[in-house]
Amino acid sequence: MAERSSKKMIIVRGAREHNLKDLSLEIPRDKLVVFTGISGSGKSSLAFGTLYAEAQRRYLESVSPYARRLFNQMSVPEVDSIEGLPPAVALQQQRGGTSTRSSVGSVTTLSNLLRMLYSRAGDYPDNQSIIYAEGFSPNTPQGACTVCHGLGSVFEINEQTMVPNPRLSIREGAIASWPKAWQGQNQRDILVSMGYNVDVPWKELSKHDREWILFTEETPTVPVYPGFTPKETAKAIQNKKTPDYMGTFIGAKPYILKTFSSSQSELMKNRVRQYMISTTCPLCEGKRLNKASLSVKFEGKDIAELSRLPLSALARIFDHYTGLSAKNEKQIVTQRISADISSRLSVMLELGLGYLTLERSTPTLSPGELQRLRLATQVHSNLFGVVYVLDEPSAGLHPADTRALLNVLDKLKKAGNSIFVVEHEIEVIRHADWIIDVGPGAGSDGGQIIYNGVPEGLQRATKSLTADFLFDKTPHIPVEPRKPVSNLCLSGVTRHNIKGVDIDFPLGVMTCVTGISGSGKSSLVSQVLVELVASSLGQQVEIDTEVTKDFPLVEIPLPVKGKITSGIEKISRLIVVDQKPIGRTPRSNLATYTGLFDLVRKRFSSTPLARKRKYDAGRFSFNVAKGRCPHCQGEGYIMVELLFLPSVYTPCPTCGGTRYNSDTLEITYKKKNIAEVLEMTVDEACDFFDDDPGVHRSLRLLGDVGLGYIKLGQSATALSGGEAQRIKLATELQKTQKGSALYILDEPTTGLHPSDVEKLLIQLNHLVDSGNTVIVVEHDMQVIAQSDWIIDIGPGAGDQGGNIVYSGVTHGLTRIKESKTAPFLKRYLTSFQSA
Repeated sequence: MAERSSKKMIIVRGAREHNLKDLSLEIPRDKLVVFTGISGSGKSSLAFGTLYAEAQRRYLESVSPYARRLFNQMSVPEVDSIEGLPPAVALQQQRGGTSTRSSVGSVTTLSNLLRMLYSRAGDYPDNQSIIYAEGFSPNTPQGACTVCHGLGSVFEINEQTMVPNPRLSIREGAIASWPKAWQGQNQRDILVSMGYNVDVPWKELSKHDREWILFTEETPTVPVYPGFTPKETAKAIQNKKTPDYMGTFIGAKPYILKTFSSSQSELMKNRVRQYMISTTCPLCEGKRLNKASLSVKFEGKDIAELSRLPLSALARIFDHYTGLSAKNEKQIVTQRISADISSRLSVMLELGLGYLTLERSTPTLSPGELQRLRLATQVHSNLFGVVYVLDEPSAGLHPADTRALLNVLDKLKKAGNSIFVVEHEIEVIRHADWIIDVGPGAGSDGGQIIYNGVPEGLQRATKSLTADFLFDKTPHIPVEPRKPVSNLCLSGVTRHNIKGVDIDFPLGVMTCVTGISGSGKSSLVSQVLVELVASSLGQQVEIDTEVTKDFPLVEIPLPVKGKITSGIEKISRLIVVDQKPIGRTPRSNLATYTGLFDLVRKRFSSTPLARKRKYDAGRFSFNVAKGRCPHCQGEGYIMVELLFLPSVYTPCPTCGGTRYNSDTLEITYKKKNIAEVLEMTVDEACDFFDDDPGVHRSLRLLGDVGLGYIKLGQSATALSGGEAQRIKLATELQKTQKGSALYILDEPTTGLHPSDVEKLLIQLNHLVDSGNTVIVVEHDMQVIAQSDWIIDIGPGAGDQGGNIVYSGVTHGLTRIKESKTAPFLKRYLTSFQSA
């Protein structure tokens, strides 16, 4: 253990959050401190769950209870005491939210500056009065386009989309947008009661009748007689016969709009979405603002045109104005605002974000991009004496951009702040002033301090897995790369910054697609390649079903341009392993998603006592009334609402947080009840079910991809994107490998320690050795160096990227001067050759 520094220290005593083992340690202030350790070791529990949570708690103690309830508070950490802890700012990995009205411009406040600039220093047409800053925002009544209400797009729902086959009658299902089941039949029966002919082809109905049925806003209520013929229905109405029920009609278009805006079912939302054609607003042409606001220019461009420029291009415009002499009010305003914009943009460019535009919506940003935008904003805030706690800021970053990230962190430190970083990236760890290595294992095997001191001393920490990679002690480079068996050839590929590219993807090998952030890797692989292959195979591409808060605003997907010219016959199946959540509610967990829970419940239902009581497998689900706790409905906790404080979640007093009723918990398998099994980690459960081949194999594969520390019952909503992705991969690995499948993964090493990356590589290589093809979008040199083939995209980002810089065997990239990846791969390979 390193000697205590003479600098001011943060002194932690008795930290027990999550798996931390009553830790006591001293951490220097005003340093770049990296918290590392294998996935699940407890580093985030120490950095975020303890240090940041306590700093936040202390700050909120000074805020009134009424205001405090507006904060998203963390729970009070389990720690005896922390001395010398400054105020803290957390920059965590998080998705960009669900509102597409939020953008790069709003997150960075640059849009506010632009609006002020246009208001005070814009070039107005003659005789137009001044427009205040809010009049340049599409999110205000003063600025929004009067047709699309600031959305930029309108949804067209026409007869052709709702009635694709006009030769069918209504009874035969001509109105495709109506549900097939009871609700659609109900609408048909209501029309019969109203006297419409539902048995002639749709095209034979009068134009007036067709338009009323599809578009009317009227909702008449009429008697309904299911099963009656039209004649019988008319007679029943004439005789005022008591109906089965009174039915309310809703037009086909209003039904679509109502379902899309208010249905709780993602399946229903997606079903009606296919009948809505999203088109650019004809009035504002997608610019989202009204005519008056768009008439004001700066540099010959309206504010929407300026917001569509890459940040790098914006920087060139505003840098020009910062040095000009200002004589009148308009020039002074221009110079002042330009200087502020330039200052903010310079940090964003340094962080490798120059390819983004101000109008880019935050839901389309990766967690890494969003975190770096927020980091840039913090650098500009000039705070002093705070602790910045960052969660893997290198995630999604090319090594070339990691260097720039470290420069920005150094600036924050130089300004008098402490930088605490939870990180796996070796370059970031190597740059640290101080390292805290947590471990030695994950889950219950972690939570201890392996090392706490300056980087050089880590070499002497014998239990540290990080040290092996930091000091190049674990070379693992394949001797001979595998040769492709054939190629999947694409031509004319166009999407975002990729324009008319021809590319061959080798089959039967592992290919890494590399390039700096924003170069076009994900556009090529995760979008174009996925959609073209899925279309050719007749597979459904999984669509992200998150619907935005702002009905009817959704992203308009760009059309795929390009085609597969050969090789598709060699692929039998497409598997996309992405980082989207595996479930959206706390009731979804690792065990339920993988199908493991079904096997475990069957084991419990086969025990002697369960058979005697006639308990089936459903009895052991916390989602089924017969087995779950009746008080908490299987949630395991209850919410206590406090008037001026945030709601408190406490274990259910009836079941003690187990989720099950007492009768269900009396059933044990190998002396453990179902709740105790769900509390086991994957590694613990693997030992527990060692005599059960089916369960054991599933658990072993989860451990093989680095998930041994996760509990079987851990909520899906608490899993990171990287963890969700590896659960999906393990689920796929459980299936019988028939070969000829194409696996596509986008940055699967996110959140993984280098030792866990080795485990992941073993599984990916196993897939290839089984006759499959693996294509990985990746920045991690550990993965890139061990691939058989590299496709490097670039050379730059945004409009400077989108080209194939190199395609060939791995070591060949090191000779390509234009490649931003080449020097880092060369250095990585050289370090192992000399180790």
